[in-house]
Amino acid sequence: MLIDTHCHLDLPQFDEDREEVLARAAAAGVTTLVTIGIDLPHSRSAIALADHYPQVFATVGVHPNESAGFGPETLDHLRQLAAHPKVVAIGEIGLDDYWQRVPGDVQKLAFRHQLDLAAELGLPVVIHDRDAHEDVRAELRDWVTGRLPGTPLAQRPFPGVLHSFSGDLAMAEEAYDWGFVLGLAGPVTFKNARDLHALARRLRPDRLLIETDAPYLTPHPHRGQRNEPAYVRLVANKLADLWEMPVERVAALTSRSACALYGLDRLPEAESAI
Repeated sequence: MLIDTHCHLDLPQFDEDREEVLARAAAAGVTTLVTIGIDLPHSRSAIALADHYPQVFATVGVHPNESAGFGPETLDHLRQLAAHPKVVAIGEIGLDDYWQRVPGDVQKLAFRHQLDLAAELGLPVVIHDRDAHEDVRAELRDWVTGRLPGTPLAQRPFPGVLHSFSGDLAMAEEAYDWGFVLGLAGPVTFKNARDLHALARRLRPDRLLIETDAPYLTPHPHRGQRNEPAYVRLVANKLADLWEMPVERVAALTSRSACALYGLDRLPEAESAI
């Protein structure tokens, strides 16, 4: 059993062959997929896909690059969307200093409000961090130590995941202290990603998720093509090589953490998929 814990099935790159994409995922052993919201319209689209396909679950959230104009009304809409039974997390949320499409103070405000919404609702967070490691660490540190304790989310096994982790070992170890899990995607399969390979060997197998971020971050040997959930198997295969363990063990460990993070084992809709 493999779980693609982070993909974007609602994007137009899949409009012409979404059914075939899901069929190929099933053939590759991918039993469960989590499609990720990046703004209000895409969060609604993610829910619609989760409604239509039993193996698909959704998250709702506003990506930092889409956070211009974020305000109380946005938060109210997210709260309403998060009540859907197949919504399993708030995300993806976070900070992005690479594209700089939205001023940093606006990104941080949206980030903080969505972190607090997740804590209030008892839903884990899916964190986007691109070239913003120190600011993300500072925001999460303040949240975990100051505002998360005593909330419904604090009772969950893991409060969140650092999606497509690109930090160093020190950041990984701090994330473990927060109770977080880490996600690895296609870049870990790249032949020239030696630093990431070395890091992956030192990460905890029991605190790791595998993901595609499809249609982005396509793994080797398909770089340059559209990514799709079936390719999460390539991430599992690479980790099996790096960790020197059977791929079945990688699948079991990462799927167990995914179910614990997203509460998939507690949802009736998941029974046929997991």
